[in-house]
Amino acid sequence: MTTHRYDVVVVGGGIAGLSAAVSAAGVGARVGLLDRASEAETGGNTRYTEAYLRMRSTDEPAEGFTDALVDDFMGHPDPGLTADAVLDRDRRSPLLRAHHVVDLDYVEAFADNAGPTLRWLESHGIAFAQLPTLFPTVSTTRLAPVGGGLALVETLGKRARDLGVDFHFETTARSLVVDPAGRVAGLHAADHSGAAVHFVGAVVLASGGYQGNPEMMARYHGDKALTCRPVARGGNYNKGEGIEMALALGAATAGNFALFHAEPVDPRSGDPEAAIMAFPYGVLVNEQGERFVDEARGPVDAWYERTTRDIQDQPHGIAWLVLDASASAVPTIRTAIRTVEPPVSGATVAQLAERIGVDAQALEGTVAAYNAACPEGEWDPTRPDGLATTGLTPPKCNWAKPIEVAPFEAYPVIAANVFTFGGLKVDATSRVVDRDGRTIAGLYAAGEMTGLYYSNYTGSTSVLRGATFGKIAGAHAASLVAAEG
Repeated sequence: MTTHRYDVVVVGGGIAGLSAAVSAAGVGARVGLLDRASEAETGGNTRYTEAYLRMRSTDEPAEGFTDALVDDFMGHPDPGLTADAVLDRDRRSPLLRAHHVVDLDYVEAFADNAGPTLRWLESHGIAFAQLPTLFPTVSTTRLAPVGGGLALVETLGKRARDLGVDFHFETTARSLVVDPAGRVAGLHAADHSGAAVHFVGAVVLASGGYQGNPEMMARYHGDKALTCRPVARGGNYNKGEGIEMALALGAATAGNFALFHAEPVDPRSGDPEAAIMAFPYGVLVNEQGERFVDEARGPVDAWYERTTRDIQDQPHGIAWLVLDASASAVPTIRTAIRTVEPPVSGATVAQLAERIGVDAQALEGTVAAYNAACPEGEWDPTRPDGLATTGLTPPKCNWAKPIEVAPFEAYPVIAANVFTFGGLKVDATSRVVDRDGRTIAGLYAAGEMTGLYYSNYTGSTSVLRGATFGKIAGAHAASLVAAEG
C-alpha cells in the first residue's frame, strides 16, 4: 500500500477544500488534497456556480445576516436544553453541544470572519464586485467573485500549488484512520486504478453532500429523490462518503436531512444551473393544467426555493411556466431564464396546451379563471407591487397581470438539487463534534457537508461559508500539528 505523509489531509477540491489547503499551507503545514474528480473537472459545485455572496460590501455581511440563519425553523427543540446556549461552550450540557440545532457560536464566527475571509481571498488574487444576478427582484445585497466559482477554483488551485500542496486527483477517500489515543490520524483511499492508498495527517473533510448518491438520496428523501438531479455536473461527484466516514466514528449531525437546497431548472438542458426564475410573471401549472402555488409571494431570491419544492410535490415532480408576449416587458426576463432551450410556443392557449401535453380545456379554464381574478392597477415588475388576485385559490400576491397576449410560451420546470441540507455538526473552529458533545481530535469539516440549514436556504451563503470555515479549519488543523511538534 502506498503511504503519503502530511500534516494536513484535505478531502475535496471545491471552495472549502481549497481554502483549507491554502490556509494550512500558508502557515507552513505540509498539505495533501484528494479529489475524486479529474484535474479537468476538479472543484465540485464551486466550479459551476456564479458564487454569489450575501455581503453588503467586501467587509460587511448583508443586513440581517445572522438573524436569517438563526431564525430558520428548526422544529421545536427542548427549551430545557437550548437554555444552555447563553453559557460559555464548556459549561453547556453535552446534550446541547451535540444537539441537532444551529450552534450560535458557529453563526457568530461566520459573521465575524466572512469579511476577513474575502480580504484573504483578495490577497490571493480574487476580485469581488456587485455583479448582476439572475433574480428579477431581490431581498438582500450580494457580491460575487469576478469570474464566478471557476475563478475561485483556478486562482486558489494555483495558489495552493505555489505553496507546495500536493494534489491527488481521481482519488477517493474511503475511511478514516484512528490512532490508539482516539485521534483521527489519516485516512484510507483508492486511487484512479482502485489501488489502496494511505494518507497520514489531520483530516479536513470538504467533499460536499450526497446529491450525487442515489441510494443516500432515496434513504433520506424517499420518492422525491427520483424527480430531482444535481444542479450542475460537479454535484455528481458528491457521493456522501465524507459524511458517512464521520458518522461511523460517532459524529453528531446538524441541518435537515429531509431537505436539500432546491433550484428551479429546465429539465431539457444539460447546462449547469439552467434556472427558470421568471415564474412571478406568469402562472405555474402541473400536468393536469392546474395552478397549485402562489407564484409571487415576494422577491424571487427569497421565495424561489419554496416554490421549487411546491413544483416537486406535483405529479412526476414537474410543472410548466406559462407566459404571454407581454412578459417581454420585464426588463430582466431573459436574464431570469437561464436555459438555452427554446420555449414551447402556441398561437392560442389551447394550442400551447396541446404542445406541452396538457389537457387544453383544463389549461384554458385555469388561465381564464386567473385572468378574471387579476385586478386593475399599476404593474411594476421591478419590485413586489402588491397587485394581487381576488377570489382565486391559490392566490397570486404580486404581479397579477392577465395572460392574454399571443403568442403564448411555456417552459418545463423541475427541482434541481444544489446541495443537501443534512450534514456533520462542527464547532466554531470547524472541528467535528461527536454525539457526546466532544470534538473529535484531528477531524475537521467545512462546506456543504456540514449541516446548517433546516427549512429554507439562506441565499448566497454556501460559497461564503465554505471559504470562511475552510480557511478556519485549515489554519486550526495546521496550528494543532505545529503545537504537537
